[in-house]
Amino acid sequence: MTAATHSTLFPQTPGSPDAVLEGLDPEQREVATALHGPVCVLAGAGTGKTRAITHRIAYGVRAGILQPSSVLAVTFTNRAAGEMRGRLRQLGAAGVQARTFHSAALRQLQYFWPKAVGGSMPRLVDRKVQLVADAAAACRIRLDRGELRDVTGEIEWSKVTQTVPADYPLAAAKAGRDVPRAPAEIAQLYAAYEDVKRDRAVIDFEDVLLLTVAILQDRHDIAEQVRSQYQHFVVDEYQDVSPLQQRLLELWLGERDNLCVVGDASQTIYSFTGATPDHLLDFRTRHPGATVVKLVRDYRSTPQVVHLANGLLAQARGRAADHRLELVSQRKPGPEPGYTEYPDEPAEAEGAARRIRELIDSGVRASEIAVLFRTNSQSETYEQALADLGVPYQLRGAERFFDRPEVRKAGVALRGAARFGGNDSLLDDAVDLPSQVRAVLSGEGWTTEPPAGSGAVRERWESLAALVNLAQDFAAARPGATLSDLVAELDERAGAQHAPTVEGVTLASLHSAKGLEWDVVFLAGVAEGMMPITYAKTDEQIEEERRLLYVGVTRAREHLFVSWALSRSPGGRPSRRPSRFLDGLRPGSTAVASRAAVGGAGGAGGVERGFASGGPSAVRRRTQRSPARCRVCGRTLTDAGEMKLMRCEDCPSDMDEGLYERLRDWRAVQAQRSGQPAFCVFTDKTLIAIAEAAPDDEGELARIPGVGMRKLNRYGADVLAICAGREPGTEEDGN
Repeated sequence: MTAATHSTLFPQTPGSPDAVLEGLDPEQREVATALHGPVCVLAGAGTGKTRAITHRIAYGVRAGILQPSSVLAVTFTNRAAGEMRGRLRQLGAAGVQARTFHSAALRQLQYFWPKAVGGSMPRLVDRKVQLVADAAAACRIRLDRGELRDVTGEIEWSKVTQTVPADYPLAAAKAGRDVPRAPAEIAQLYAAYEDVKRDRAVIDFEDVLLLTVAILQDRHDIAEQVRSQYQHFVVDEYQDVSPLQQRLLELWLGERDNLCVVGDASQTIYSFTGATPDHLLDFRTRHPGATVVKLVRDYRSTPQVVHLANGLLAQARGRAADHRLELVSQRKPGPEPGYTEYPDEPAEAEGAARRIRELIDSGVRASEIAVLFRTNSQSETYEQALADLGVPYQLRGAERFFDRPEVRKAGVALRGAARFGGNDSLLDDAVDLPSQVRAVLSGEGWTTEPPAGSGAVRERWESLAALVNLAQDFAAARPGATLSDLVAELDERAGAQHAPTVEGVTLASLHSAKGLEWDVVFLAGVAEGMMPITYAKTDEQIEEERRLLYVGVTRAREHLFVSWALSRSPGGRPSRRPSRFLDGLRPGSTAVASRAAVGGAGGAGGVERGFASGGPSAVRRRTQRSPARCRVCGRTLTDAGEMKLMRCEDCPSDMDEGLYERLRDWRAVQAQRSGQPAFCVFTDKTLIAIAEAAPDDEGELARIPGVGMRKLNRYGADVLAICAGREPGTEEDGN
């Protein structure tokens, strides 16, 4: 399991500012060198967005254009923030603040609370479920465990969308929320929850943002102090910002526009938490002078995986789909995705486990394999199937690596050895850092060979082995590093929850897999009722489910296996069918209507430069021409014949056969009159394309490849007459 850009763990620091730019593609270099004014980076999956923005910051710092302490880079998870800090440090840009919205706001709140409010800041609670339970008891409302979790989610959504209790029923109805209780009851529980917090002098994570926003709005002196500290902002995963986070960002910025945002509307999968891609999609409207860079070169996945990903989005609807990006794989061809139907879910899990066992036996590392599913409840079947075959696994989103008892004990042992190693007989024969770590961890249960089988013993060994491997990589990157240096590295990683790779197959929900990638991905349970999930009812909810599957597909570098089961249990009624999202994409399925030929505002990579003065007409653009796409399945077309048809050769045709024959007869007459071969009038492919499109006017006819201006002027009137059912050379009544 690795982060979304596949690189050396501890690369060497570039020797100069220009060296920071080496290895970037043209669009990434545009991002890295666009250091002034608003910048919007639309980055498709696997296109190296983190690489682009970290090199942008590092280049600005190394070139003396940006002061490290004046830059605030914001992302959405502690792990991502920790990874960003590590990359910046490796690029020679230490000192840049890389934090989550909550972490940055909490630091400011703690610092300014005495000045803005007075006294000590209320205690921050990690989990709000117990407080919600107490609020329910105060209201004499009984909630089961599921309802308690769901009501807590509704309160969190209300706060990040800046909805007060009294406004919740109307806001929930307007947003189409699938509420767990009557809206009036949830509003009552929400108000009671706020009372409980106030009585106990505690705040939650959403309050951290709300209170920071309130202080910055009310105290202009404090706002100016923050703005004088931070001059330049970078926001990653901008499609996931909530209205509350956007408001905080606006207050940080003030009247300035030194802002770079990065995102992909096609990876918006957290709208249930209040996230919305509207801020990303409206960026050019809010900042007419913005530079927009589109990253579409996919360095992660093979053309076969990218083809499936593009096909999924080609069938999408809605605003995010209008701004989809057409990925172009930069890798060598690989195997086609595999599609397998099973009679029931246990058989599906056993089939995946057998294939995983074969892959591992053939040399694929277990840590480079993942099984992804829609809900966490699907995990148990796969845990059992893998355990039965002796395959090690880890649960993504379960206990954090640095919170595991064996990891905590190993940290204590390493810290003690670093402090008193000279008196430790275990280290007598250790000649370098890796051997020192192996010697220390051997006392904690690490052995050169893993224990047989799986279970708790194997899991503990895998944790210790991950620390041993990390020590080897660390020593290779930093010759002469000491045990104390490694302990410091582990402490920093623990703070950022940046865990080393554990050698086991990853089991994860699709939501928790975002931002990660593997060589081999199994997408399990891709059936109606699970993908899209049963409770996805509205068009917007269905489209988010499609984007969730897109995220799953784009996690795979090379091998992708898609499966579904016809029933839940052995012997059950085989009533399920494969997900509608696979229609027209998996072998043997029927294609659905596609928007691919239309082409949204996303499309190809390139750069658009804006100028602050004037209206939209003052914005000059430099873009690359959008690629030709199959209007049926959405695949990028490269064959000239397919480009004329605007579809793949093997995709189904909706051609009017009678119209095609009339066009052929007309072409034969024209060819005889001019004394030329028939293809000089129009090729067969162009005639087929005309018969499929049946154009109504010159504009539609001109858009068909093979119909140039010369042929339009010469033959256009005849072709349009034939398409309209009239004889060539005649005019429609009334003209």
